[in-house]
Amino acid sequence: MCNHFIVIGIDDNENQWFAPKVETMIRSHRVFSGGKRHHQLVQSHLPADHEWIDITVPLDDVFRRYQFHDETIVVFASGDPLFFGFATTIQRILPEARIELVPHFNSLQTLAHRILLPYHDLRTVSLTGRPWHEFDAALIEQAPKIGVLTDAQHTPSAIASRMLHYGYDNYEMAIGEHLGSDSETVIDHLTLQEVTHTTFSRPNCLILKRTNPIPIYSFGIPDHLFSVLEGRPQMITKFPIRLLTLSALDLPRRTSLWDIGFCTGSVSIEARLLFPHLHIAAFEIRREGRALMEENSIRFHAPGIQAFITDFMDIDASTLVDEEGLPIPSPDAIFLGGHGGNLSDMLVQCHRHLQVGGVLVYNCVDPQSIHDPRIRKDSEEIFLQRTRSLGMQVEEPLCATINNYHPIHILKATKI
Repeated sequence: MCNHFIVIGIDDNENQWFAPKVETMIRSHRVFSGGKRHHQLVQSHLPADHEWIDITVPLDDVFRRYQFHDETIVVFASGDPLFFGFATTIQRILPEARIELVPHFNSLQTLAHRILLPYHDLRTVSLTGRPWHEFDAALIEQAPKIGVLTDAQHTPSAIASRMLHYGYDNYEMAIGEHLGSDSETVIDHLTLQEVTHTTFSRPNCLILKRTNPIPIYSFGIPDHLFSVLEGRPQMITKFPIRLLTLSALDLPRRTSLWDIGFCTGSVSIEARLLFPHLHIAAFEIRREGRALMEENSIRFHAPGIQAFITDFMDIDASTLVDEEGLPIPSPDAIFLGGHGGNLSDMLVQCHRHLQVGGVLVYNCVDPQSIHDPRIRKDSEEIFLQRTRSLGMQVEEPLCATINNYHPIHILKATKI
């Protein structure tokens, strides 16, 4: 297999120019690779007897073709091959390969140059074949400048529509089409409303510039601001308990949170705003939960929470996909907010899905504070017994009392 690659970055110019040293490098090799468009752009510079390997998906097929060559392969890639580019793909698939790099400006650098925008503080996100997750995180953090690589699904209009849906109307957009080519077009200072009604030629990329910050609750959303279940105004994890719960989940070190029995969505939404890096899946059996999660997510500017209306006991994790059809990652943190009187079996189900090293947190009312034997149920004892029987490491319960409410015990167990 080839273990030496020369990766050359190019733009979309029909008349490619290479420095004499690079031109000599090209002429002295025989095997080349890149996309079909790259082949058209550089064909006049290649030796007459050259072999070309198209880079198409699946990439495994491309690398299988590479393995039949012992000689150096010269790869042409768009822009900077280390910026969401093919050089990083080679590093990932062939970590021992030797790579020589001839970089070019990437498209976002070029767009920044065209609009005279200093880009040392540009937050870059690729939506090219990637989900919304990193883009949503940049929005929640309200990055002052966000550079976005687009694709056929994540178009400028789709991006602008998503931003407006979740209340992020505090950005203007610059868009570059066919950058580096004779048909290059750059449009600056577009409002998001203008973009939603416009179709842009591909390939394109864009830069979002924040015009003003919008107020986002960053640490404790007041309970009364949430839309709640009709007739059940108290059925919400109170915000002091909510913050203690998120602390117990140790979310800065986690990557995937499952919120089971989300009801109003308060725990998921608070977690999304505080820890935008998290992948969050939320489960609720009540059909009203979907509308509540959507309404509250929009109200608090919290995109990207995957809500499922289903009985958690019936889920097949292998079939869970997000809004773009991508698999939901298994959790390394679970908050069990409701169990429908089936706590023991729910704990077993949570343990089954939880990653090793992951944490499970459950809140319950102090059983000693419930004096009616008809409704008293010591769920704390069930939690402690079942999690220990599952071999989990159980921590000392934390007790908290809010105003005139019953004391709440925050229970935590770790899968080992």
